[in-house]
Amino acid sequence: MDTAANIILIGMPGVGKSTVGVLLAKDTGKGFLDTDVWIQACTGRTLQDMLDADGLEAFCQMEQRHICALAVTGCVVATGGSAVYSDAAMRHLGATGPVVYLGLALEPLQRRITNLATRGVVIARGRTLEDLYYERRPLYERWADLTIDCGDRTQDELAAEIARELADGGVRRA
Repeated sequence: MDTAANIILIGMPGVGKSTVGVLLAKDTGKGFLDTDVWIQACTGRTLQDMLDADGLEAFCQMEQRHICALAVTGCVVATGGSAVYSDAAMRHLGATGPVVYLGLALEPLQRRITNLATRGVVIARGRTLEDLYYERRPLYERWADLTIDCGDRTQDELAAEIARELADGGVRRA
């Protein structure tokens, strides 16, 4: 794999994008960037504060602007779960390297996420994690060059599998 190429991780909140991303960066000798943390650093606000004060639509527009302005190479980029709502953001990210969807079934996600209302997740009032899962899954699948089923594997195992798949050319590129 091109050392200047990024590896973009997408998936639901709680799937492990940030943790797997750090491990993958170590395994591949790349840098690491978490877009949620980067956005918080740029704005000086938490994701939840932005969602509460500005609303979902304004947050998604701001997220798109930040992602489209991102100019990094040779990094593993862990995105916020809502990045897939923006075609412009995903086209920008996808142009920099393969997009890897970390998939996990709904039931384990429900066990992992106990703080949905305070976690900084783009979700309309009254919607559930199940609603969000079925809404976003087709978007993740649409943008993915490689899908990894997280199942019951450790984060170290997932990082190693992603690195192996990418080294073997196991991605589809549009």
